[in-house]
Amino acid sequence: MAIDPLAPCLEGRDWNPPKTLVIIPAFNEEASLAHVVGRIREHAPWADIAVVNDGSEDRTGSIADDLGVIVLHMPFNVGIGATMQTGFMYAARHGYEAAVQNDGDGQHDPCEIPALVQRLLAGDADIVVGSRYLEPRGYVTPPLRRLGIVILAGVLSVITRRRITDPTSGFRASNRRVIRFCARLYPHDYPEPESVALFWRAGLKLREMPVTMNPRYGGQSSIRYLKSIYYMVKVLLAIGVGLLRKVPKWQEVTHV
Repeated sequence: MAIDPLAPCLEGRDWNPPKTLVIIPAFNEEASLAHVVGRIREHAPWADIAVVNDGSEDRTGSIADDLGVIVLHMPFNVGIGATMQTGFMYAARHGYEAAVQNDGDGQHDPCEIPALVQRLLAGDADIVVGSRYLEPRGYVTPPLRRLGIVILAGVLSVITRRRITDPTSGFRASNRRVIRFCARLYPHDYPEPESVALFWRAGLKLREMPVTMNPRYGGQSSIRYLKSIYYMVKVLLAIGVGLLRKVPKWQEVTHV
């Protein structure tokens, strides 16, 4: 049965999903974590769920333990990059064929996880990124932050020679190549935009597909409004420095 990769909800369709791990990086997400896990179980019941508790100072860790999911506790707050890499390491070591990043704040709609994975299975992408901006779906970004995203998208589009619209999106599905690669090499400071350039240099194919994102269910963003320009400048510097470093091709990463 042919499946439309842009359909927002595919859980009721007849298809054979790969062995999938949904990785939830979580820092102080006690208000939203149970909601997010429940939604993932509803819309992607075939997938395993791993919550990577990034040294949270609230009840995130204990809530995750009570939810009956895989829980990886970081000893202290290490940041989103190292948190996600921990999830990739777990996925690589346990033979997962696909890994989905679904943030713990409720912005990513688990209803669209099947669509991301189906788009990945189409075979022309190693990583599929859910974009808020490929088509209008009502998501409103504060003007200053939107300007920063546009600038980052333009720079990365030039670098990769491919149109990039949402380089800061963390709603992503990765195949086994990307899982194994990221378990060995993954940006720590600004992983989403930095990884776009990293994947291109490693010979991995990135594609975007439109998704709908929601307001945060709970908690606060780690990037505040007044820090948007500062964030953009630091990311651009990090991408520039990264281009000076040697990056192995994905074929060179053969074990974890």
